[in-house]
Amino acid sequence: MQPWMSDVPAAIVRVKAELRKSVPDVEARFRTLTAQLEREVIAVVQEGRNGGAVPELHYSDLAAGHVPGPVADKIRRRGCVVVRGVFPASRIASWNDQIGEYVERNHYAEKQQSRIGLDRYFSTLAATSPQIYSLYWSKPQVSARQSDELARVRAALNRVWRQPSTEAPAFEAARECTYADRLRRRRPGDTTLGLSPHADGGSVERWCDPAYQRVYGEVLFGDPTRYDPFDATHRVSTEQIPSPAVCSVFRTFQGWTALSQQGPGDGTLQLIPIANLMGWIVLRALQPDVAPDDLCGAKAGNALPLDARWHAAAAEALVSIPRVQAGDTVWWHNDIIHAVENEHRGKSSSNVIYIGAAPWCPKNAAFLPRQAECFLQGKSCPDFASEDYEVDFEGRATEDDLTPLGRRQMGLAPW
Repeated sequence: MQPWMSDVPAAIVRVKAELRKSVPDVEARFRTLTAQLEREVIAVVQEGRNGGAVPELHYSDLAAGHVPGPVADKIRRRGCVVVRGVFPASRIASWNDQIGEYVERNHYAEKQQSRIGLDRYFSTLAATSPQIYSLYWSKPQVSARQSDELARVRAALNRVWRQPSTEAPAFEAARECTYADRLRRRRPGDTTLGLSPHADGGSVERWCDPAYQRVYGEVLFGDPTRYDPFDATHRVSTEQIPSPAVCSVFRTFQGWTALSQQGPGDGTLQLIPIANLMGWIVLRALQPDVAPDDLCGAKAGNALPLDARWHAAAAEALVSIPRVQAGDTVWWHNDIIHAVENEHRGKSSSNVIYIGAAPWCPKNAAFLPRQAECFLQGKSCPDFASEDYEVDFEGRATEDDLTPLGRRQMGLAPW
């Protein structure tokens, strides 16, 4: 753990003062990125009216193991993508039914009610009781994570990133580490899951962690217009403050697999599809109108909020994802600001399995033994609150359910 993490409030004051002294022309840099942001917001709004703010491609387009060049360029600009037709409808229907039966058979709802309040990660956001199922090891979740289809998609998306060199890549695009996340099962009419705009890949770390300062090196010390959010060089070295539900692995993309049809109005995902927005957010906190101990609302151990007081210039670009079908997948860069619609106004449940892309690198490999032990015992993923519902759940996945690929991804067998 970095020394600065032992006293975060003092670190914020110290680091802000150091950056304001060492960053050349901090106010001029911010004006430059504000003008850039304003152009991107206009473009996103226009693309949204035409139904194209979020890039899309079909699973069959990944036949060569790469995202086609024009789509890859748009992903690097928008920071997100919908990959359609990854799984056949029949398999998705079976997984959805199996999960529902798993939840009912093991009386999850009753047990969950007695544990509300353990997950404080979203405590600074608009809604504090997200309707998320803290389950990690149902057989459908494990099957989806280790599927050949997602291995192919994630490898292709990993290759959208730019590596420091072919001889010394930051991560290995074709090798994936399992990262166990949860489930969403949102019923029509639900109003408890809405989350205001935020990012998950670190809050105060983005200013205080030395590796994050190198990630945003162009923004802070070089040409801010040349900042590349898809440059992997320093991403795998960042450190996060230990906290329940703060991701401690490097993810090229967060993501989920749709178990049901859903789209705008169905209580689903919203994005600000501007990949380089975080550079502007970093500089915003260094402007003279922000108090010395404030990073525009960032709090240690929480999601990084998009605060209306400080970040209003970006808010207009918040768009709902396009309508997706069961078997489609949605992916977004871990800097992307995202939200969840406050109300599910649709007619059927809005269900997903959260599965991101965590390629093999030393940081991710070091996480696997801790996670594997949790898997073998049926405990919660170590990044999340230790609710451990599944220790005695009937029908949870075991080591016997892992394929050879799944064993390698879990760190239980060598690559």
